[in-house]
Formats: sequence, C-alpha cells, structure tokens
Amino acid sequence: MIVVRRISLILSLILFLTFQSCKEDESANNPPTIRLISVHPTTLTEFTDSIVFTIEYEDVDGDIGYPNADSLSLYLLDARLVDADKFFIPPLAPLDETVHIIGEFDIILPNTFRLGTGPQEVTTYKLWLKDRAGNLSNEIETPLITILEQ
Repeated sequence: MIVVRRISLILSLILFLTFQSCKEDESANNPPTIRLISVHPTTLTEFTDSIVFTIEYEDVDGDIGYPNADSLSLYLLDARLVDADKFFIPPLAPLDETVHIIGEFDIILPNTFRLGTGPQEVTTYKLWLKDRAGNLSNEIETPLITILEQ
C-alpha cells in the first residue's frame, strides 16, 4: 500500500513538472510583435527637434513592460552607432494575468544631433522589444531621417 502511494505521488509530481515546463515553453514561443505606425519629423534640426516614434504592439501573453523603471525593454538603434539606446516600458497588462494585448505607444528621442562635421546627416533607426519572458520581438526600421546642422 505504501509503495503504491509513493509511486502515485512520484507520477503526480512528474506530471505536474511536465505541465509546468510546457507552460513555460508556450510563453517562450510567443514573442511580442511591433509595427511602426509613424515617425516624425523625418527632417529635423539638431539639438532642437525631437523624433517621435509611434509603435503598435501586440502580445498574446501580455507580458510587455516591467514594474521596475531600471528594467529597460525597448531598444532603439541609430544606424550610425554600434549600441542601442534602451527605454523603460511599464507593464501594459496586469502582472498576474496572461491576456492578449494590442495597443500603441510613443517613444520620444530628444535633441538628436549629427555625429560628423557635414551640414547634414542621414540615418535610420531600428526598434525592438523584449518581454518579461525574455522573448525578442521583430525588428522594425524607420524610413530615412535627415538631421540638419543647427
């Protein structure tokens, strides 16, 4: 009788752990998706104008954004640079729920400047998100942006 209970307990534990690992795998297979709605202006004066990126997002798990402002989950890479700037995105759905979310947000890049000495520079930006499960979204790229000398 004791042996049967132990075997039953062990099988229950194995089934539970298998189910939990499947749930984790499901969220790992659900990265968020983003789409560039607009970017403006596309011609700007350095140190004066800010660029506004309007992004549409969708995530079947609803795990975009972090409660801690030190956790940066939006990446913005200027084609002229090697490293991306990172931005804070607050949770876009309740932390304790798995819900399908769709929406928009703006990212403002203030005081863009030229890196060289010419009267103008042209660049593009790539943007992507990382959700709380560590999934990376697709990358989106802006049209050409011209930065004029002040």
